[in-house]
Amino acid sequence: MLTLLDWLIIVAYVILTIIIGLSYRNRSSKSLTDYFLSGRRMPWVVAGLSMVATTFAADTPLAVTELVGKGGVSGNWLWWNFLIGGMLTTLFFAHLWRRSGVLTEVELLEIRYSGKVARFLRGLKAIYLGLFMNSLIIAWVNLALMSIIEVFFGVHGRMLMIIMFSAMLIAVVYSTLSGLWGVAVTDVVQFIIAMTGSIVLAVLVINSDKVGGIEGLKANVPDGALSFFPHIGGQSTAGVLTISLGAFLAYGLFQWWASWYPGAEPGGGGYIAQRMMSTKNERHSVYATLLFQVTHYALRPWPWILVGLAALVLYPGLDAQHFRFAYVYAMRDFLPTGLKGLLLVAFLAAYMSTISTQLNFGASVLTNDFYLLITKKHLTPVQQVNAARIITLVLMAVALYFTTIINSISGVWSFVIECGAGLGLVLILRWYWWRVNAWSELVAMITPFVVYAIGRFTLGLQFPQSYFLTIGVTTATWIIVTLVTKPTDRKVLRDFYSRVRPGGWWGPIARELGVGTEGPQWQLFVAWIAAVVMGYSALFWIGALLLHQWYDLMIYSISFVIGFVLFVRFFSVGYKITESRYTAVILFNSQ
Repeated sequence: MLTLLDWLIIVAYVILTIIIGLSYRNRSSKSLTDYFLSGRRMPWVVAGLSMVATTFAADTPLAVTELVGKGGVSGNWLWWNFLIGGMLTTLFFAHLWRRSGVLTEVELLEIRYSGKVARFLRGLKAIYLGLFMNSLIIAWVNLALMSIIEVFFGVHGRMLMIIMFSAMLIAVVYSTLSGLWGVAVTDVVQFIIAMTGSIVLAVLVINSDKVGGIEGLKANVPDGALSFFPHIGGQSTAGVLTISLGAFLAYGLFQWWASWYPGAEPGGGGYIAQRMMSTKNERHSVYATLLFQVTHYALRPWPWILVGLAALVLYPGLDAQHFRFAYVYAMRDFLPTGLKGLLLVAFLAAYMSTISTQLNFGASVLTNDFYLLITKKHLTPVQQVNAARIITLVLMAVALYFTTIINSISGVWSFVIECGAGLGLVLILRWYWWRVNAWSELVAMITPFVVYAIGRFTLGLQFPQSYFLTIGVTTATWIIVTLVTKPTDRKVLRDFYSRVRPGGWWGPIARELGVGTEGPQWQLFVAWIAAVVMGYSALFWIGALLLHQWYDLMIYSISFVIGFVLFVRFFSVGYKITESRYTAVILFNSQ
């Protein structure tokens, strides 16, 4: 199936990736800060594109194709709703993560909370996020790449696992040796390659004789497939996502703030927080996160959506359960010599960018927040980096084991979303409400697992009923626990407030410091709403342009301009106020 030219393209890509990664080895070997946070010197463009590249995994085009097959363009609202929370993170949390000065998101727990429970929570979350959740994520990405290789090459069994192991080993080599600098720079290159390949495939498929261009596509897809918005309640409409009112409320009003999900954590977290903390300064952190949100939601999905729509015409007999393979079939059927190698390189690039980031992030929390915490060894900075490299290899082995026991990507997605339901509000309020303590977060982390099990296996509930039950019980439980347990030690709260200056409901602590009180920054709330309007307008503007929906294009152009102007105006004012208040606290503490 692949010619010599295809193989040469693949080999050239692998060599290029390793060379780029290894060239940053010396930069990352000095300390854990250099290894895991690039010495906090990363430009916002590199950090932002690295975030996007990480979320572009081997499974992503297949997942979007499956959503389009089931619900048309509007099927993507199952993940488009996260843009609301993403913009919240950009406006209210990106600068706080950079300002905190921590090495990992888990380290934040011991500068925000106090007591033995804070240390226990830190170690528990290091294992939960760094080992368990990370291995699940890597496993489902591995499963997606295996599906692609299996369909494209017809490879099965042991040979499939050998190819999978080899691809993962390449990512491990450069991520282990080069640290975040090498990971992020290769991410940028990999994202460009992956997007180029996706665009090339979309152009070839749409302009093929069987589809007949955009006009031929529009004439042959089912009714409603081109609609950008789902049909809520009532009878199903052909080709368009039809969801119940309860599901709409779950996705549109709750999921973006209530659920913990990798890459879309409320308030930021995981590799997103890692990139924020690695930037040159607070403004670079905000700009990087904004670049990520716009590129991730508005720009990146459209080549995949177009291929998904074309697949409705090309493969009408393909059932919904296997429709995700339509993307691979399109690669197989429409790519000429050379371009097949390019598309496979695009998938390898998407795969490696995700794997290398997850390994680097997982090793960061396992090293900094578990290994060094429990061993209490006095290691030199170079010894700490070497320990991190060994932990990366261990994480790879665990993730490979998880790969052998997982057989459903969608099942993992559902499990992760529902078992994180209700945790999101704590992750948001721990920055803005002084009363949240370590018990609040610990209870909010554990309760969803218990309620999910009861709701699903005892009460027989399904989504969205089980989801609402989990959110309600978890939220009520952690709030009650917060109010009946002792607050965080006052000194810890004063130190945290002085270091981060988050604003919000910190009145007692602010008065103790003698710096006055302040409520939520209303200018940033307006900027947030404007950013959401701007982001969705950009998403629909690109779609209307590609699908020749000229009237809609005009409407989205107007809404984008309004959102952009309001965003620039209120973000500029609101952020200057937060900067001036932060500077005032620093000056006060220095006196």
